[in-house]
Amino acid sequence: MSSELTPGRVTDLSHGVRRLVAPNPGMMTGPGTNTYIVGTRELAVIDPGPAIAAHIDAIKGAVKASVRWILVTHTHPDHSPAAAILAEACGAQLIGRPAPTTGPQDRTFIPDRVPEDGERIGSGDCELEIVPTPGHASNHLCYRHVGLNWLFTGDHIINGSTVVIDPPDGNMSDYLRSLERLAQLNCTAIAPGHGDVIQEPAKAIEDLIRHRLRREAKAAAAVADSPGATLHELVKVVYSDVNPSLHPLAERSLLAHLDKLAADSRVVRRADCWHGTASPRHS
Repeated sequence: MSSELTPGRVTDLSHGVRRLVAPNPGMMTGPGTNTYIVGTRELAVIDPGPAIAAHIDAIKGAVKASVRWILVTHTHPDHSPAAAILAEACGAQLIGRPAPTTGPQDRTFIPDRVPEDGERIGSGDCELEIVPTPGHASNHLCYRHVGLNWLFTGDHIINGSTVVIDPPDGNMSDYLRSLERLAQLNCTAIAPGHGDVIQEPAKAIEDLIRHRLRREAKAAAAVADSPGATLHELVKVVYSDVNPSLHPLAERSLLAHLDKLAADSRVVRRADCWHGTASPRHS
């Protein structure tokens, strides 16, 4: 039901998992940023979202037990700015990775603890395992609910669209490696940063990998067909299936694809132009 993604409405998703949607709908955020409240006694809040007073008040109104942890998937401005405000109000511990130095980042997020790969936080119906997933953002983390085997994916996987990979902080090679890692977890559901719960995680991950590799192949072919083309020229070919009004955003992900191809020695950049290489690197 569409009401399930209505800002301000608390939706029960499973035992000990509730969702609140922030009132920040838009082209990049879909219905809005998803905030998750996990647990029934001691609580964790995942991605408090933007610093919108009404949303912060809605989170406070939804928590009927002690908030012990506030976890952030990454520090893009639609996911973490409310974290410090909520932590001060609740006395909770801030968990996540500091903001990178490049790009639009929430540098107000200063974690109390930077978790380790595989570390578990909480217990019972609020036990969450740390899964680093760089790619969309270099500091991106996913959180696996140990009891349900659900995965909270922030912007690494969202429902209804693919995400922009924006260099230099975004990295397509890292993104694909992170997807491969998530595929190995065999989770039962994905709770994304935007959109509804994804009930077929294996298929969603496989489809994302296939989509990215098809786009990569299209980028390699476009460079081979038009050596010396610029990013602006290549995007019209590689993203011919995308509305031209979105090409400025598509250029960012295309650059990430080309950077990956360059790292694989399949293309080379000279000034602002892209060229193919004689043969790929083998190792």
